[in-house]
Amino acid sequence: MNTPGLLGIDVNDAKRRTQWGQWAARLVVIFIGIVIANFLVTNPNFEWDVVWDWFRAPSVARGLWTTVWLAAVSMVIGVVLGVLLAVAKMSTNKLLSGAAGIYIWLFRGTPVLVQLILWFNLAALLPVLSFGVPFGGPKLIEMSTNSLITPLSAAILGLALNEAAYMAEIVRGGLLSVDPGQREAANAFGMTYGQTLSRVVLPQAMRAIIPPTGNQLISMVKATSQVSVIAMSDILYTVQSVYNRTFETIPLLIVAVIWYLIITSILNVIQEFIEDYYARGQRVESGLPGTVRKIVRWARKNRQTKTSKPVANTKGASTDV
Repeated sequence: MNTPGLLGIDVNDAKRRTQWGQWAARLVVIFIGIVIANFLVTNPNFEWDVVWDWFRAPSVARGLWTTVWLAAVSMVIGVVLGVLLAVAKMSTNKLLSGAAGIYIWLFRGTPVLVQLILWFNLAALLPVLSFGVPFGGPKLIEMSTNSLITPLSAAILGLALNEAAYMAEIVRGGLLSVDPGQREAANAFGMTYGQTLSRVVLPQAMRAIIPPTGNQLISMVKATSQVSVIAMSDILYTVQSVYNRTFETIPLLIVAVIWYLIITSILNVIQEFIEDYYARGQRVESGLPGTVRKIVRWARKNRQTKTSKPVANTKGASTDV
């Protein structure tokens, strides 16, 4: 049975308006997709048979492996240093906080490519690296800088130290997102600063830290392509070496593009799973880490004790509030 609305109009008879703008946008997207697909299929300069041959080549696989483990090692070092820098930046020690701030400013303010080239050419600044008593004292260890700073070590130094500056700000933002009351409760429990940080603050800050860290890892994989300028044999340097001999520039670059897309797509999927795990809504008590759960219970019990404290009346008797 149809019932009229407030204006005497039966809403059941209303017709949905045609979304001409959305239909036009769909047609434009479909048309562009068809044009791109036709270009990819019909253009012989792509040389898809060459792409397929080099996509499976052992030399490309070795370059791919170098890219993956270089990104992983640099990211691990960057995360560890980033956590230390974040803690130092939040320290009440002005000297420590200032030093961390200068580090972050310096490495975030200069391009990673420039840093890679500087590390690779460190021997021009310090021909010999020595460890011992400073200011002209005896040297315990001396070594040639050229023997120590190889393309591999320069790549790790450049990528990891640059990443640490970005991770420091990400971790610091995550730590600041935790309710200060959690720290106060941990202090009331008698926990040290390190225990509070590792057992209470960090587990809760992970929800704010994980998403940007995943983005940084994906950016790190792509940033490894810049080590080709210092002759590090990653996947880009490998395909460059091949097309310099065969002059098949476009097919070899497409091979690198496909592998980068595969790696970043896998990392995207992993990141989504981790984000879903840490974004399961507001954590209930049963979902909190053990130490945090104890603190929450203690805080709740302490609050109940304060609200149920007896109050003396005018006759000397006591009544519970």
